[in-house]
Amino acid sequence: MAETPVDRLVDFLICGTQKGGTTALDSHLRDHPAICMAQQKEVHFFDRELWPAATKPDYSHYHSYFCPGPAHRRIGEATPIYMYWQDAPKRIWQYNPSMKIIVLLRNPIARAYSHWNMERSRDAETLGFWEALQQESQRCRAALPHQHRVYSYIDRGYYMEQLRRLWHYFSRANVLILNSDSLRQHPSTTLEEVCTFLGLEPLASVAPRAVNPRPYATAMGSREKDYLRQIFEPEIRSLERELGWDCRSWLTD
Repeated sequence: MAETPVDRLVDFLICGTQKGGTTALDSHLRDHPAICMAQQKEVHFFDRELWPAATKPDYSHYHSYFCPGPAHRRIGEATPIYMYWQDAPKRIWQYNPSMKIIVLLRNPIARAYSHWNMERSRDAETLGFWEALQQESQRCRAALPHQHRVYSYIDRGYYMEQLRRLWHYFSRANVLILNSDSLRQHPSTTLEEVCTFLGLEPLASVAPRAVNPRPYATAMGSREKDYLRQIFEPEIRSLERELGWDCRSWLTD
């Protein structure tokens, strides 16, 4: 980490969703000469329960993760759980009410399986995917009154509730919502949109980028897929209406 704190506020965050392409976007933005990203991905400042509600956080600790130079016009970081963590939007707003927020949304069905596969590969998950889905509610009670950081495979896929929390504190003009498929399939166009949102010139040349891919032992089973389709179809339809997206492929792939 940097030894001296910055004297400027961090002005944008990539705040979700987990397993939605945030690592790839973080990697791309590190190539932009006018952007200073945190010295590590996932700083986890605004999702930590470190201070009593009446205590002002030590922002100098947060700033120690950044080392902007004279050419850097924007300072940002990527911590996907900020979108999911209930108290994070308020804490972000208290730090910088003008913060720009970037959200990547992935098919919640595929996201849940990718999340489980990541935890399995880390040895944080011992249950099979079906068993983990069936026991999620019971297991997540152990984290109350907060959300569970590991076993929230289904819960993290309820995007509308998370977006409404962001919109409560930040204007819609300050929240850029992207489809993860677009970043993967059309990185140049998507990154141009990101740069425009940040008030920067686009990157000169962009190619698709897979960062830290995790192999799957098997494909998701039809039982699990059908179960998650039934759960998430109302959520997906709500997203389509709210964002004007066509997400039919999320229910048929």
